[in-house]
Amino acid sequence: MANHAAEEKPLRKMAEAFKDLANTLNSQTLDEAAKMEVAPFSHACTLVSPLFRCLGIAFKFAELDYVAKVGDLAEASKSITTLHTMMDQDIQANCVRKAGSHTRNLLRVKRGLDMVKVLFEEIIAAEGNSLKDPASKAYTQVFAPYHGWAIRKAVSAGMYALPTRQQLMIKLNEDEDSARTQMQNYVASCETVITYIDKLFTSRDLGIDW
Repeated sequence: MANHAAEEKPLRKMAEAFKDLANTLNSQTLDEAAKMEVAPFSHACTLVSPLFRCLGIAFKFAELDYVAKVGDLAEASKSITTLHTMMDQDIQANCVRKAGSHTRNLLRVKRGLDMVKVLFEEIIAAEGNSLKDPASKAYTQVFAPYHGWAIRKAVSAGMYALPTRQQLMIKLNEDEDSARTQMQNYVASCETVITYIDKLFTSRDLGIDW
């Protein structure tokens, strides 16, 4: 199974999927009126899951949480067309902040995408073969403010089991140059998608820090 995933170049697939999402938004207007369909969004998000798995035990909790919430959005896409509509339905049902709501899950998924974006930015900027500093910075910036002491402690311990930069490239079936290109592509496209999602929340006075 791992070899099959490698042959398909998971990093390239996720970068291309988010480029498609960004292009969809940019072909409209990047504001609250722009529409993003739940189905292609949730599909693109599933392509990020292998990256979490490649990072090992340090991000196991994040992976399990992310996969479950992406699965919820994928299920929602069978009956709800756009993220816009999905959030409005939760608002009408007064369940936005309740555990299991699609809107709450969307916020958590967005955080996962953001963590990967920051990780890639740090990997691109870093020198050397260790991923500890890039991964620690990404976790601290994006996830740590929302995690309790026990989870933060487990993540910190797991940082010592991260793959090396070279091992990560092998798992992703990329060399240094191709990986850098695909990471840069993801970062640029994901920024557009995250900005759009943040605006969906802030325009509805829901906030994004919960």
